[in-house]
Amino acid sequence: MGKKRSVHFNISERKILLRTFDVFFVFLSLFIISESFAFDYFYVTEENWTWALVLAVYLSVFGTVFELYDLQKASRKDAVLANILLTVSVTVLCYLLTPFFTPFLPANRLQILYFFLAIILGLTVWRLAYIGFVASPRFYKKALLVGDSCNVGKVLQELGSSDPNYKIVGFVNCGGEKPEEVFGLQEVVVKDIHEVIKKQQISEIVVSCYNSDTIHPDLYHHLITLLERGFPIKEYTQVYEEMTYRVPVQFVGKDFYKYFPFSRSNHNKLYLFFQRIFDLLFAVVGLLLAVFFLPFILFGNMLANRGPLFYKQERVGKNGKHFHILKFRTMVENAEKNGAVWASKNDARVTPFGRFMRRCRLDEVPQFYNILLGDMSFIGPRPERPSFVKELSEVIPFYETRHIIKPGLTGWAQVLVRYGASVEDSLLKLQYDLYYIKHRSFFLDAKIFLKTLSTVVYYRGQ
Repeated sequence: MGKKRSVHFNISERKILLRTFDVFFVFLSLFIISESFAFDYFYVTEENWTWALVLAVYLSVFGTVFELYDLQKASRKDAVLANILLTVSVTVLCYLLTPFFTPFLPANRLQILYFFLAIILGLTVWRLAYIGFVASPRFYKKALLVGDSCNVGKVLQELGSSDPNYKIVGFVNCGGEKPEEVFGLQEVVVKDIHEVIKKQQISEIVVSCYNSDTIHPDLYHHLITLLERGFPIKEYTQVYEEMTYRVPVQFVGKDFYKYFPFSRSNHNKLYLFFQRIFDLLFAVVGLLLAVFFLPFILFGNMLANRGPLFYKQERVGKNGKHFHILKFRTMVENAEKNGAVWASKNDARVTPFGRFMRRCRLDEVPQFYNILLGDMSFIGPRPERPSFVKELSEVIPFYETRHIIKPGLTGWAQVLVRYGASVEDSLLKLQYDLYYIKHRSFFLDAKIFLKTLSTVVYYRGQ
């Protein structure tokens, strides 16, 4: 194992790298501009260091909202350049409008243009360098898969779509069958594991076996030897959860208790107290916004929806308790006169104005009243209808587990999954919901809030 391993960055490391160097290159660009031109709007001294802090915070927050730290998009020039323009535009606007924490507006308005262009230049140069260097194949993380041949395709699909910089380059069959090409991978003979690791510069081994008894004693011995030398060996569900941010319930068996050490926040009195305070605050602000938008919605409903403005529907809440959710009506009247039907993409029952309200999430605004009553929280799994819950709990393992916390107006699944119109979609959303319940925290709640803003800004409501 003497050969030097390849350098790679994990998902969390790449996000930290992006955030850190975004700020560094922006400040570097501002410094160069100030030295090269008559630019004195932004400069940092011991007395005004808060100017730099506020700019860094604005960049980080709006960069998150406008998806500068989405690793899939951070590797594409077209997406990066568009997101940089949006992020910088909003950042500069907010920076100029908060003079109590930032410099006063300059008398020479050309200074604002310099400020804007300097930030654009710094971010663009760094992000293009990231795409050409850090996101290139030389920094891919290479892994060797140990598992059953029947699982290989599913594993490759899930991990490959989650992180473009993660590559499985070889496969060791637990069953010990004759080596052959499996999904384009080199199938590695047990005795050659050490040589392949050196030659391919593999960074870790991922074990994907439903039954650990299928691991041959010789393979087991090699894995133990590697582990004793400090080589990373991970279980597939651990890698899956780290990369996809969801719990792989489809791979969980009778040892389910190993995968569900739920977050302490679910029973932490302090967390729950502050969560309720924030829920009430969001509910009051949301209802005030509803009053502001109400004339526009009433007018749109009168012209395009023609019927009742509000719509009540029974949903399942915490601990299986039923409650009635309140929404602005987006479908034609009597849309479900023959019983509950799955909503679908481009659903014909949705009116044109209703589709607009769904896209920008205006139809959800009345649910702030449900949050005020305590039936819902601002963040949590979306509440489903009793008939769907009964159907899904019969075919999806652990489905009822999502009811151990209050349902939410927005949630981890809502900001990461575009649409849920089938059992397969519900399984995917459940994986995200369980991840939230497992890792629930103020930090994750803040992340969901910012991603919710992205959903509204980019008009991605369902």
